[in-house]
Parts: sequence; structure tokens; C-alpha cells
Amino acid sequence: MSKIKKIPEFDNYKEMAEFWDKHSLADYWDQTEPAEFEISPNARRRYYIPVDKDLLNRVHKLAQIRGLSTETLANLLIEQRLQDIEVNESI
Repeated sequence: MSKIKKIPEFDNYKEMAEFWDKHSLADYWDQTEPAEFEISPNARRRYYIPVDKDLLNRVHKLAQIRGLSTETLANLLIEQRLQDIEVNESI
């Protein structure tokens, strides 16, 4: 008799990604639920800007440590720095 596998609780996206890298959703399909959602075409736009390779590697490594995507961390860093500049220069 096979033991029922349960989807574990995760503390962050890194743990979740590592779990699903090693397991098949087919083994857990009966524990999933349908989801309904809409994605607005204007919800997110991508802009491509050149970034120094070494700088991007540093951002990527830090993002992995924090369990974030490189894109998310880059956006957070840009937002944080812009806020600092705006406060200091009264923009």
C-alpha cells in the first residue's frame, strides 16, 4: 500500500522551487485546486536596458540568497535608490 504524499509547507520560493525540481506534480495532483484569474495586458511591461555583466551577476547571486528573482531584486534596488535620491534632492 502506497503512502499518500502531501505537499509540504514552504518558508520561501527557493524551498518551493527545490521541492518541485525533485518531485512530479502528477504525484500531488489530487491536492491541487482550480484557480481563476485575469491578467491585464497593461499589468507589466518589460524594458530592456544594458547592464554590466559583473553587476548583473552580483544582483543574481544576492537574489538567490534572498529567495527572489533577479528581476524583482533589481526593481527593489532601483526603487530604493530612487527614493533616496528624491528625498535628498527634494524632487
